[in-house]
Amino acid sequence: MGVAIELVELALQPNNPDYKILVADRDGTLVGYVCYGPTPMTEGTYDLYWIASDPAVRGQGIGASLISGMEADLRRIQARIIRVETSATEAYGPTRGFYASMKYTEEARIRDFYKVGDDLIILTKRV
Repeated sequence: MGVAIELVELALQPNNPDYKILVADRDGTLVGYVCYGPTPMTEGTYDLYWIASDPAVRGQGIGASLISGMEADLRRIQARIIRVETSATEAYGPTRGFYASMKYTEEARIRDFYKVGDDLIILTKRV
């Protein structure tokens, strides 16, 4: 959770070129956000660093709306590729299912990356 808060704090800094943030609210209450930014040393490639939503609103389209908003912003600035890193563990199955529903596909896998038995999965989508 500390990493997520750090990225939000950086994204909120004036004139920050590295991170962008989109938020979702309901009746003035924050219910989700997505943080993304350009992948260093690439042309037109962006990382989706973090997406989160309040468990009380999961399954109500908040995450899909945030991803769609991010993708629209990236199309506007002529991005080419969005990259996401996630875990292969069973606990991240719903997360991978969400990305699959948004048309992100597995591009690469590094076995035992996080720890033995926990692969890093790299998902991508062309915009």
